[in-house]
Amino acid sequence: GGFSLTVHLDVTLSGISQADAEKIVEQTHQVCPYSNAIRGNIQVSTTVYTK
Repeated sequence: GGFSLTVHLDVTLSGISQADAEKIVEQTHQVCPYSNAIRGNIQVSTTVYTK
């Protein structure tokens, strides 16, 4: 029992392919200081959109 946090990010990038946008978001998530601070403690999911 207890509480937990979950974060969902909707990311929109323009001018690139869907595959490239997803790759950029994943790579950014690996080096982001905020992501590193919460890794293993808070579940994070992303949805990537392109324009």
